[in-house]
Amino acid sequence: MSEASEARGEVEGFLKQIGALREEIGRVIVGNREVVDGVLTCMLAGSHALLEGVPGLGKTMLVRTLAEAVRLEFSRIQFTPDLMPADIIGTTVIEEGERGHVFEFRKGPVFANIVLADEVNRATPKTQSALLEAMQEHRVTVGRTTHVIPEPYFVLATQNPLEMEGTYPLPEAQLDRFFFKLEVPFPGREELHAIIDRTTTGQQVEVKPVLDAQQIVALQALVRKVPVARHVQDFAVRVLQATHPDREEATAQVKRYVRSGGSPRGVQAILLASKVRALFEGRFAASIADVKASALPALRHRILLSFEGEAEGIRPDQILSEILEELPEGKA
Repeated sequence: MSEASEARGEVEGFLKQIGALREEIGRVIVGNREVVDGVLTCMLAGSHALLEGVPGLGKTMLVRTLAEAVRLEFSRIQFTPDLMPADIIGTTVIEEGERGHVFEFRKGPVFANIVLADEVNRATPKTQSALLEAMQEHRVTVGRTTHVIPEPYFVLATQNPLEMEGTYPLPEAQLDRFFFKLEVPFPGREELHAIIDRTTTGQQVEVKPVLDAQQIVALQALVRKVPVARHVQDFAVRVLQATHPDREEATAQVKRYVRSGGSPRGVQAILLASKVRALFEGRFAASIADVKASALPALRHRILLSFEGEAEGIRPDQILSEILEELPEGKA
């Protein structure tokens, strides 16, 4: 079998599995295809997603439905101001055994394949930081012992952008560990009708698991195999560089309103997301169009606005859209 035939077969298998997963999620979640695909992209890239939207838009329901549609261990953490790090990662307790008292580590909810960190900005920075090692290293160190988290592993965190009283905004270092920041939009009229029909009648939907851990790990490996041409990768690099006000690629808005641009994790996220998007469309090669489609969710939380930018209500998406419009696709 030639390499082209093998790649075509792998793409067809990918589309079949993802199609079945989308179908199961769509039985519960109305619309929001872009958000659903964004969450799936984070899962297939082996990373984490931050979902932002006002209450009642189905953020938590989406994560729960995804967990039901895959055969993975799921846990939910409701972040509150009195939550402590030990409530997340676990704690060491004293157990009485045949040889007397022994110390035993009891794992917290962070030890699951899918972790829902609900309203993550309501906990104190000390508790928020308990997720850092788990998100980056997929392991947790307690005392002198390191505990490995089973693969696949990804954290889906939610936050409410409106009610900021009594909340603790995530620090830049932790925001940078989220692959995507997905903004959940308010549904349209037809979508609202569909939501009402599904939730105010006796209709009950049972989601069936269609993928297991081994299949997801195999899909993640396939994503890494998708090739990226040098000029496509160079365009992604230049997009990242253009978010820094001291670079020659920076636009007028970046120089005026941005204090600090994205980190190298940003371009890593763009290129991995571009590979996933190519597979979503049945292609085994990432394109510049994939880079442009992936740039906003990958970079919007990695751009730090200056005081002037915040005062004038500038949104990172405006800045990124200008970069994508003005940046030449060919080598500068």
